[in-house]
Amino acid sequence: MLGIKINTFFNVYFYRPYKIPFLEPAQVLDISLCFDVVVKVVYIPPSPRVLGALTNGGFLAPHHRQKQGIYTLLLASNLPIFEKKKVPPTRLQLAKSKLNAFLDQTQKRVLSRLDLQQILSQNRSTFQLARSTTLNAFIDFLLNETKLKEVALETDMYSLPARYTWRDVSPHLLALSFRKAGYLTHATALVLNALTVDTSTIVYVNFEQSPKKRSGQLSQESIDRAFSNPQRRTWYVFNYGDGQIAILSGKHTNRLGVITKQTPSGESLDLTGIERTLVDVTVRPDYSGGVRQVLEAYNSARHLISVDLLLEILKGMDYTYPYHQAVGFCMQRAGYDESSWTKLKHAGSRYDFYLAHGMSAKKYNSEWRIFYPAEIDQQ
Repeated sequence: MLGIKINTFFNVYFYRPYKIPFLEPAQVLDISLCFDVVVKVVYIPPSPRVLGALTNGGFLAPHHRQKQGIYTLLLASNLPIFEKKKVPPTRLQLAKSKLNAFLDQTQKRVLSRLDLQQILSQNRSTFQLARSTTLNAFIDFLLNETKLKEVALETDMYSLPARYTWRDVSPHLLALSFRKAGYLTHATALVLNALTVDTSTIVYVNFEQSPKKRSGQLSQESIDRAFSNPQRRTWYVFNYGDGQIAILSGKHTNRLGVITKQTPSGESLDLTGIERTLVDVTVRPDYSGGVRQVLEAYNSARHLISVDLLLEILKGMDYTYPYHQAVGFCMQRAGYDESSWTKLKHAGSRYDFYLAHGMSAKKYNSEWRIFYPAEIDQQ
């Protein structure tokens, strides 16, 4: 680097004199850097030959040609003396194309910090990265130089470890990344199974509890008390983009009735199939847009479902409450053939039951011994 002297009065940094080839040794040109602007300070002696040379060389404007004095003029940025020394690319920059290709080929589109740690440690030699490259430096480079994005999900009460998405990722795939063995359900499954239009801004994902034994005895009093209150809702609702992701913790079913579906964008999503979805939305209608939306889903699925599979799933879920009454009511209400719901009718109705929690205005269907919202009778 050139030697530097400092003029503190003007707060200007002066580089060592730079001699113009056609001037005498005593006639010098100082180069200065002031507020990031390169200028030149020129002493012009009373010599027509020097004035002409400076003017012709582009150092002086024509109107300075006959004047003597000291001038501060903007210096051309392409003079050789000011060419910056090129900094060689870092190992990470050299590996950028390999990193892009690797992440494009990986099956995981949503990554955790541990995933990125494994990628770095297992492929350090492949990417020819220095041993001194830390995980933080690796992640920072990917965030700044590639299509990797960081996603932070939190609420006023809870927060989740950061997720990193590679290129464009749907909120469905992001929701499934929170834990293993999860699947999309309720209103989200209704949409993905084409049983309703996409009006919900909440993505519902279920992660099952561990197996538990049944507890307590069923009675009419306990049913009335439980359904007199609003449906319990999850607290784990996280904002994401223009919508939300709700994490549910349903009973253990060993993923009964769960399927895998490929989306047009190429994503592979685990979600409840049509039959399991109908059971789920009957049990928790508030996660599905309400009872009216549930009935519309039953109507849409009328020619799509296997009634035997639906009954098998309902039996396999082994509910304490008599949800077969609710399912039978919905099937009959949606116009299913009597043969479709006869088996449910034969299962019996020992108790009065409810189609929803906390109904303020309700009606009673004596055939299925079930209370339902009065509003669904209104057109």
